[in-house]
Amino acid sequence: MATAKKSAAKKSVTKPPAPKSMPKDGRNPKGGLTQKGRDFFAARDGNHLKPGVTGKADTPEKMKRKGSFLVRTFTHPRGPMQDDKGEPTRLALSAHAWGEKVPTNEAQAHKLAQTGHKLLEQYHRVMGDAPRAKKATAGKSTATKKTGAKSAAKNLR
Repeated sequence: MATAKKSAAKKSVTKPPAPKSMPKDGRNPKGGLTQKGRDFFAARDGNHLKPGVTGKADTPEKMKRKGSFLVRTFTHPRGPMQDDKGEPTRLALSAHAWGEKVPTNEAQAHKLAQTGHKLLEQYHRVMGDAPRAKKATAGKSTATKKTGAKSAAKNLR
């Protein structure tokens, strides 16, 4: 018996290729992205970026977004706040895009991170839920403690 193979014609849907690099006017010179920059990442990666919260974080959503950004970006900064010429870097300017003062050193960056922690605590109070607890570091196992007790007893003899 011979069986006939069915070949399905595949329809290829081609999208125009997304640009590989962001247009120069996609970056706001004062920090953050312009609408063109957000559109670029939406086309290339499928991201749905929103502009930073520049005003007071008076709603739970704003508290959560701004607090998360500040904690994520300034707890352990991934670069300097100023370049060799003393100008603020893009990292430091990102604070301005979120309505904060541009930090000039790491101590000021950590203060921004503390502000972010406060906003997140405020968010959790408003929402009525407790913030996630940090995982407790596991101490020595009980087997180690028993061994330690045995060796201590031997030393007393």
